[in-house]
Amino acid sequence: MTSADGHGQVPTDEQAARWLDESIEGLRRERPELSASVVLTRRQQVTLAILLAALGALGARWPQATVVVALAMLNLVYAAAVGYRVKLARSSFHSVEDRSPGVLHVSDEDAMAIDDADLPAYSVLLPAYDESDIIAQLVRGVGAIDYPRDRLDVQLLLEADDYTTIASAESSDITSFARIVLVPPAEPRTKPKACNYGLQGATGRFVTIYDAEDRPEPLQLRRAVVAFSRADPEVACLQGRLSYHNATQNLLTRWFAIEYDVWFAYLLPGLAAVGAPLPLGGTSNHLKIDVLRRLHGWDAFNVTEDADLGIRLARYGYRSAVLDSSTSEDATSDLVNWARQRSRWNKGYLQTALIHLRRPWRLYRDLGPAGMLAFLLIILGTPITSLLNPVAWLMTLYWWMGNPSFIAAVFPGWLMYLSLANLFVGNFATIYIDVLALRDLKRPGLLGACLILPLYWVLMAVGTAKAFVQILTAPSYWEKTMHGLTDSAPRP
Repeated sequence: MTSADGHGQVPTDEQAARWLDESIEGLRRERPELSASVVLTRRQQVTLAILLAALGALGARWPQATVVVALAMLNLVYAAAVGYRVKLARSSFHSVEDRSPGVLHVSDEDAMAIDDADLPAYSVLLPAYDESDIIAQLVRGVGAIDYPRDRLDVQLLLEADDYTTIASAESSDITSFARIVLVPPAEPRTKPKACNYGLQGATGRFVTIYDAEDRPEPLQLRRAVVAFSRADPEVACLQGRLSYHNATQNLLTRWFAIEYDVWFAYLLPGLAAVGAPLPLGGTSNHLKIDVLRRLHGWDAFNVTEDADLGIRLARYGYRSAVLDSSTSEDATSDLVNWARQRSRWNKGYLQTALIHLRRPWRLYRDLGPAGMLAFLLIILGTPITSLLNPVAWLMTLYWWMGNPSFIAAVFPGWLMYLSLANLFVGNFATIYIDVLALRDLKRPGLLGACLILPLYWVLMAVGTAKAFVQILTAPSYWEKTMHGLTDSAPRP
């Protein structure tokens, strides 16, 4: 199908086969060591087996000392990960007069100053699956983008056997500004595979992704064009900020909104400011299309293809920056739906960590000291610390209930003090940073939920435990997150 302005064309059967092959096999064929099609290589399996055997042997010979050393190492990892996040957040607190160096700002006047005839072609990918109920919402959100239609290449990427969504799209107004691209059904059934397919026929100089429920700020594409023209040539990606329009729907959406606000407004700018790779968000990342094709697009087998792409960009010598433009999303308000999304995110972080650590010294050379530190403490540290929280609380509770001999044996005085510092100081510092962020962002309505964040961390640990199971049983399985569960969707 073609768009209203004639952009794009229906590929022939032969073209479709080539596009699909590149979408799935491109990265795996050219850089197999960077593909998540295999989670653990033979070398990694052997290394893991040797480490487990050595740990078992040490545990059998010196059980108490082995447990003490293991607990000490976990505490050091936890302290480093939490301390690093606090440092990043503190470095990003800024006022209007003193803006964060990790964020690129483009005023409304500068965004509108470019004549329409001088704007480059821009491709917008809209992957959707089983989203027939929110096609109208997508029309309202993406249809409001302020960019000349003859410069836009908007693709609604639908699985060819998703008949309900196809019918809904064909009967909607979206065909007035977008072309419906049918992705041939094939495994893996993932968002990055669909985006790779759309990338094959994209006609823009830049490309971005929006999810079906997204409502981007109307000037976002114009701001990205100006920001790219001002940035250094090695800046290949601009990450827009994401926020939730239904933040106050219930307690879960409040917690989710706090997490997003701190991540996109403070942690990502902090990473950008120190030159570390950015674990990109799944939407509103604007990319130079020639660079993206050079990297063979997204990894079709990685369930956090965005975070992985941010690392690969850095390894190839490119940089990512944060764009001061927001996209409003729909926070999942259902606990089961949230757990599916959370487990997929943490599973993807584990995938990304295992892939890039296949050759750690080469990763260190590619990223440098600052980048390697960020990779270890954010990509690998996030699922680890998420899983450690409830374990630490349970052990502390067990100790308080009577200081049993087991706790005394594996927690000598120095380790007990370190653990308590992690538990109380670390958790307090995290909540304190979140409170400061909400105050800085003028979001007082979320402060109450912020004070009981440890309950949210328990939920995160459950989702993370599921991720650790799935990384072994179903590494590339994409758990679908249902959207459109709220009618509270004001335009940004």
